[in-house]
Amino acid sequence: QVQLVESGGGLVQPGGSLRLSCAASGKFFSVLSMGWYRQAPGNERELVATIPNGGSPNYADSMKDRVTCSRDAAKNTVYLQIDNLKPEDTAVYYCHAEATVGVLLTPRDFWGQGTQVTVSS
Repeated sequence: QVQLVESGGGLVQPGGSLRLSCAASGKFFSVLSMGWYRQAPGNERELVATIPNGGSPNYADSMKDRVTCSRDAAKNTVYLQIDNLKPEDTAVYYCHAEATVGVLLTPRDFWGQGTQVTVSS
């Protein structure tokens, strides 16, 4: 019902920056929020940032000084800028969207396939 396509991952040197993008498409009534989570090997998936429709971004405390999450509501696209990347930022970054679907406009969660970010010299 909702497809999320991420782009922008890759190999970055420590101290570098990266910008991830995620576009939502499909059959839905509205997107309530979009954001990013990440999962490093052996760890649980954790929140990086989320931005509600018409609201301000919420950031994980551990990253709030280095990330900027923005959203283009007209394009149903969310962006994540990460600065001063560290090796511990290495993870698969997943796009998330909460959208209302179906005749009952039921809110549901959707996930992208994930994009690998590797921080290494």
